[in-house]
Amino acid sequence: MTGLEAISQKLGTTAPWRESGGVYWLDPRTLGIRDIARAMNEAHARFVTITAYQLPKDEGLRLEYHWDLDGKLLGVPFKLAGDSIESIYDLCEAVDWIEREIHEEYVVEFVGREHEPLLLREGDKPGVNLREEAAR
Repeated sequence: MTGLEAISQKLGTTAPWRESGGVYWLDPRTLGIRDIARAMNEAHARFVTITAYQLPKDEGLRLEYHWDLDGKLLGVPFKLAGDSIESIYDLCEAVDWIEREIHEEYVVEFVGREHEPLLLREGDKPGVNLREEAAR
């Protein structure tokens, strides 16, 4: 059994892994990020990063979680329906900086953790464009 198959089996999903642009993507469908993080931990995948995208036409945000497994980059995308998603910090300490950065830049709440200021100064509010708007 391959590492990808083991992760799918652990998650109880038959969704196929799709390779695109050098990344093996898994459609999370009804899976939660915490279940995925647990499965990645059990497979000894190494967390790499989370990429955040503002979707066009006020469609919200997309977060792409990335892990490395034996030299393969694995990606799991989540389109946020609101402005929050569960934190995986307690499962993977390596997400600390990027969860805090995304919180400050995109005002995403990572449920289940406190956010210490990372880049914001006292009095600053989270949000990508606040300083740009204030400068105008």
